[in-house]
Amino acid sequence: MFDSPFLLVFPFFLLLCFLLYWAGARHAYTRRAEAGIGDPASHDWHFFVPCRDEEAVVATTVGRMRSDFPGAHVWVIDDDSDDRTGSIVAELAETDRRVHLVRRHRPNARTGKGAALNAAYDELNQFLGEDADRERVVVCVIDADGQLDPQALARVSGPSGFGDPEIGGVQVSVRMRNTEDPRPLPDRGRVRNAFARLLVRMQDMEFSVSNAGMQLLRGRTGSVGLGGNGQFTRLSALDRIAAAERRPWQRGALLEDYELGLHMILNGDRIAHIADTWVSQEGLPHGRRFLTQRTRWAQGNLQCVRYAPRIVSSRHYSGKGVLETLYTFLQPVAHLVTLALCAVMFVFLGLSIADEGAGETLGGILALWPLVLALAVVSVLPFVLWGPVYRRDRAPGRSLLVALLWGLALWLYAYHLFPASARGFVRMLRGRNGWAKTRRNAEQVLSGPVAVES
Repeated sequence: MFDSPFLLVFPFFLLLCFLLYWAGARHAYTRRAEAGIGDPASHDWHFFVPCRDEEAVVATTVGRMRSDFPGAHVWVIDDDSDDRTGSIVAELAETDRRVHLVRRHRPNARTGKGAALNAAYDELNQFLGEDADRERVVVCVIDADGQLDPQALARVSGPSGFGDPEIGGVQVSVRMRNTEDPRPLPDRGRVRNAFARLLVRMQDMEFSVSNAGMQLLRGRTGSVGLGGNGQFTRLSALDRIAAAERRPWQRGALLEDYELGLHMILNGDRIAHIADTWVSQEGLPHGRRFLTQRTRWAQGNLQCVRYAPRIVSSRHYSGKGVLETLYTFLQPVAHLVTLALCAVMFVFLGLSIADEGAGETLGGILALWPLVLALAVVSVLPFVLWGPVYRRDRAPGRSLLVALLWGLALWLYAYHLFPASARGFVRMLRGRNGWAKTRRNAEQVLSGPVAVES
């Protein structure tokens, strides 16, 4: 029935790549050495907090940073908010010289997170002056609702981080802090809240163990990626990117954080991932907002395909690093091809039924049930096996059965990548590259666009 070699080989090729990547990530996570402790006083710390309509969370975020890291400076970028974000931060800055407000105004504002971070970079340069030791200055990007582990600076300044002079950037693990919220949607019913709790749990499982494993694997291939929350970079590394690209963060990039990491490696700086410290954020309990967020990420990955020639020809990427990086940002392409192949296979199936009859066609398919069952087990088992690892590190009070069920749910959760990739591709074809913030769970009324449908 399906006599095309590509139709037969491609799914097996994708499965093999996934299994190899999963095995490497799981091994890197479960066998990792604990990151050492360093002296935070050996560096000057500056937190960048990009904000757009964040009055619900900004005061708490700034207050916690100043309490946990009293020696650090906090730079809040108000991206022309329609709410009280700017005035709240201005009041804090009046009584605390280590709190700084970076004001942006339309039409230059609201053009993306990268542009907002570049504005803070410019203000920091003016603040430091020419005599600053820019190798010692570290910039950390934190989301407006981010909460950094109070011990994070000690870990990040240790031998696995900036204690190594060759390290230009460090990414810490990300956690969802609302995993135990019994009613993420207080105005909704029991079923919707059950789905919301599971959705938040899957995000925590994805970031804290699965993605952490991927990052630790990238540490071995020299291709660690930077994220938008808990991203640490030496100011000197940002300077090198600015010298080559005119700005550290790329304007108009939907994954400005990941692209920053690509530029950093292309310039010869190393990036480390430290899984023994973390930044927490709110997991999204709304399916629509979640899909919009992931659509933006998928489209951002598709934007990164343009870096392929530079990465392949770069002397700073090893062969393993090239393969891992291409695998990472070609994932949406693989999802699109898989969807297209599924459509073609269904067409072939329909034609076969019309030509040979339903009984004979279905009989031929049923004859393959051992192969189908084996493929199903091989596809599902890697996700299930993340369950006990997650239970050990993040939910030790839960039973092994619950952990295995979470692993099974992670497999189903992963299918969001297919509609997200398709929507991201369509948005790219239509030239829709706009960026809108994802509304915080605490926000009730908000002026201005938020990422709920675009």
